[in-house]
Amino acid sequence: MLEESSDPCWGLLVIKSSGRPAGTVYPILERLESLGWVTSSWEADDSRSGPRRRYYELTEGGAAAAGETIAAFALRVHPATTPRLVIPSVVTA
Repeated sequence: MLEESSDPCWGLLVIKSSGRPAGTVYPILERLESLGWVTSSWEADDSRSGPRRRYYELTEGGAAAAGETIAAFALRVHPATTPRLVIPSVVTA
C-alpha cells in the first residue's frame, strides 16, 4: 500500500505499488483526473534519462473521496476491524 507522501507520485510507481497492470491503472488515473479528484503534470527534469514521468496528485476532494472509499471497503471486507487510512499527498491550491 502507498504510504503518505508530500510528493506527487508517477504512474509507474502507482502500478508497482498497486500490483495492477498499466492497462488498468492509467485509465483509472485518467477517470479520476476527469472527475477532478487527481491532478497531473509532466516531469520538468530533462537531466534524467528515460521517458518523461507524469506525476499524479490527489486534490482535496479526491483525498476525501479516497478516504471514504477506503473506509467503506475496509468495513465490507473486515467489518470487525478499524480501517487504517493511508492518504497520499493533497493538492491544496
